[in-house]
Amino acid sequence: MPASPEPALRLDFVQPGIARITYDMPGSRANTLNQGVQTEFENILTQLEKTPDLKGLVFCSAKPGMFIAGADLKELVSVMKPGATDARTLTLRGLAFMGRFEKLPCPTVALIDGACMGGGTELSLAMDYRLAGTHPKCEIGLPETKIGIIPGWGGTQRLPRLIGPSLAIEVICTGEPVKAQKAREIGLAWDVVPSEKMLEEALRLLAWSRESEDWKRIRVRKQHPVGLSEEQHQFTFLVAKGAILAKTKGQFPAPLAALDAIAKGCNLTLEEGLKVETETFMPLVGSTISRNLIAIFFMNQRLAKDPGVADALIKQKDVTKVGVIGAGIMGAGIVGAHLRKGVQTTMIDVSPEALQKGVGSITKVMQSRIEIGRATQADMVSVLGLLNTTQSYSQLADRDVVVEAVVENEEVKTKLYIELQDILKPDAILASNTSTISITRMASAVKKPENFAGLHFFNPVDRMQLVEVIRGEKTSDQTVVTLVALAKKVGKTPIVVKDCPGFLVNRILFPYLNEAMVLLEEGAEPRALDKAASEFGMPMGPITLSDVVGLDTALYAGMVVNRAFVDRAKDTKILAALVKAGRLGQKSGAGFYSYAKGSRGINDPAFGPILEKCRTDKRTISGEEMRDRLFLPMLVEASLVLTEGMVRSPEDVDMGLILGIGFPPQHGGILRWADTQGLDKILSRLAKYEALGKRFVPTEQMRSLASAGKGFFPA
Repeated sequence: MPASPEPALRLDFVQPGIARITYDMPGSRANTLNQGVQTEFENILTQLEKTPDLKGLVFCSAKPGMFIAGADLKELVSVMKPGATDARTLTLRGLAFMGRFEKLPCPTVALIDGACMGGGTELSLAMDYRLAGTHPKCEIGLPETKIGIIPGWGGTQRLPRLIGPSLAIEVICTGEPVKAQKAREIGLAWDVVPSEKMLEEALRLLAWSRESEDWKRIRVRKQHPVGLSEEQHQFTFLVAKGAILAKTKGQFPAPLAALDAIAKGCNLTLEEGLKVETETFMPLVGSTISRNLIAIFFMNQRLAKDPGVADALIKQKDVTKVGVIGAGIMGAGIVGAHLRKGVQTTMIDVSPEALQKGVGSITKVMQSRIEIGRATQADMVSVLGLLNTTQSYSQLADRDVVVEAVVENEEVKTKLYIELQDILKPDAILASNTSTISITRMASAVKKPENFAGLHFFNPVDRMQLVEVIRGEKTSDQTVVTLVALAKKVGKTPIVVKDCPGFLVNRILFPYLNEAMVLLEEGAEPRALDKAASEFGMPMGPITLSDVVGLDTALYAGMVVNRAFVDRAKDTKILAALVKAGRLGQKSGAGFYSYAKGSRGINDPAFGPILEKCRTDKRTISGEEMRDRLFLPMLVEASLVLTEGMVRSPEDVDMGLILGIGFPPQHGGILRWADTQGLDKILSRLAKYEALGKRFVPTEQMRSLASAGKGFFPA
C-alpha cells in the first residue's frame, strides 16, 4: 500500500491543557490552505472539542518568515467556476471550520511571524488574539481584491468588528498588507514580540485572558453588529466609495464588492454578515477579470523563477560591483536601484554638474521613500555609502557589470565601447540601456560580443518594474542569466527579448502611438482619443503619453521602428510639426496640451492651427473605431513578435506590456484579451480596417488559431 502523505498540521500540548497546532506544509516553502489541509483542521478540531480541561490553544507556523500564504490558487482556479456548486461548497466549508475555533471552550492565539495573507489572515481573525513577531517578512493582509475577488472566509465581517469599518475598508479594498508594528497600532495584532519569545508571550497572554475572561468578551463583541448610526454608516461608505472609484475608475469590481459586503454586513450579527459576504463573493468567482488577474499572478511567479534561458544548468557570474556610465535621469535611476539593494555602484559622467545632479536625484528618491515609511535615515546613509562618483573610466576596472546609459546615439555609444575595451576586466559584462538601437550591430564595437547585451530599464526607474534583457546574436547564455539575476536582485522583473527594432514593449507600443497620430490627422480630437484609451483601461491615453515621453523622443524612436517595419507604419506629419514649433511635450511646457503653471495638461488654442495644417480629413470618428484602431494593430504586432521568436512565451508579451506600459491588468494582457474576445471575432473586427493597410491584416498564427477555435493560451 502507498504510504500516507505526510501531514501539514501537528498537534501537541506545550503545557497541561494548552494545545499547540503547528503548520508546516511538507515539500513547500509556503503554507497554503487547500482541501486536504482543511480536512486536517477538521480532524484536529474534533480532537480538541473532545479534549477535557482544554485551557488554551496556540496556532503557529514552523516555516521562518511564513505564516500562511492564503488559499491554494491552483485549487481555487480548478474548482471555482462561475456559479459552480464546488465554489459554494468550498467557501462554506472554510467558513465552517474557522467558525469552530470561535466555539472552543478556551482562549486562542495565533503567532504570526511571517507572511500572513488571505485565508491565513481570515483564520487568524477567527482566533481571539494575534501576536506578531519581529521577522522582517512579518506582514498581515487580505489581498483578494488584487485577484478580482473578495475575502470569502469571513474577512469582510470579522475585520471591521476588530478594527472598525474605516480601517477595515482600507486594508480590504486596497489589498495592501500591513507590517507588524502597524498591525499592533490599528488593533489587528494584540502586540509585537521578539520572534524567539512568541510562545512564552502567548502562554502569558492565555493565562491572563483566562483569569480576566477577556476572551469571552471578545467573542461576544465579535458576534454582535458594529452598531454604526445611520449618519456614520452613510458618511463612512460614501466617502470610501468615492475614493475607490477615483482610484479604480470603475474598472475593477472587486474593491466595490468588498465595500458593499462590509457596508451590508457590519450592522448585522456575525452569522448574518457572513451570509452577506458569501452572496457577494460568489458572483466574482471565476469572472473574466478574476481569471485574468489570477493568470497575472501565475505569470509573475513564472518570471520570478525563470533564469532567462532554456538550460537550467547555466550558472550566473557573481556580481558584487556595478558601474553605470551616465548620470542623467536614466543613469541616476539605475544607480539608485542598485544602491537600494546593497550593490556597490560607481556612477560616471564627464560632467561634474551632471554627477552632482545625479546624486541629488538619488537622494530625492530615497527621501520620498523615507516620507512614506518605506525607508529610514539609516537606509539613506547606507545607500550613499555604497556610491562612488567619478569622471574617470579607469574606475570601472574592477566592475563585474557596467551599464551604459548615455545619450541615445549609436555613434556616441560605440565610440565609448571602443574606449572601454582596454579598461574593463576580461570577463566583465557590458550592457546598454538603449531603448531602440540594435544590440547585435553595436556588439561589433566590443572585443567580446558574448559579454555584451541590452539591459533596458524603464522610466522612472524607481517605480517601473520591468527590465528588458536584450540578447544580441552573439550574446552568451551566461551573460543573459547573469543580467536576469542582477535585475531580480535590484527588485525588477526581467524579460528576455531577442534583438529587434523596439525590442518587445516599444515595438508593440509604437503601432498604438502611430495610429493615434493617424486618427488625429483624420479628424479625431486629442481628448477623444485619450478618453477612448482610458475607457479601455489604459492609465493614460496615447496623446498624453506622447507628451509625457517627449515628442522629440517619440518622433525619433518612432522613426527607428517605422523604418524597420515600413509595411505596417503610416507616415504622419503632426509630431514633426510640433517638434519644429518647439513643443516637445511636458518637459517644454507645451505639446499636444499646455502644461503652463504646472498643470497636468490643458487644451491649448495654439495647438489647433498646427493640427489643422496636418489634417487629411475632418470626419467624426466613433469611440469604438478609435479603440479598435488603437489596440488591434498592437495585437497584430504582438502575434508577429511571438511567431518570430522574439520572446519565449505568450506570457512574456502580456507581462511586458502590463509592466512596461500599464496595459490594463483586468484584460490579462493583450494576448489574453484577444483570447477572451475570441480570435474569430477579432478577425472580423480586423476585416473592417484591412483596407487601411497591413497593420490591420491578421497574422497566419492568428488565422490558424481562430480556425481551430483556439487562443494564444491553452484553454
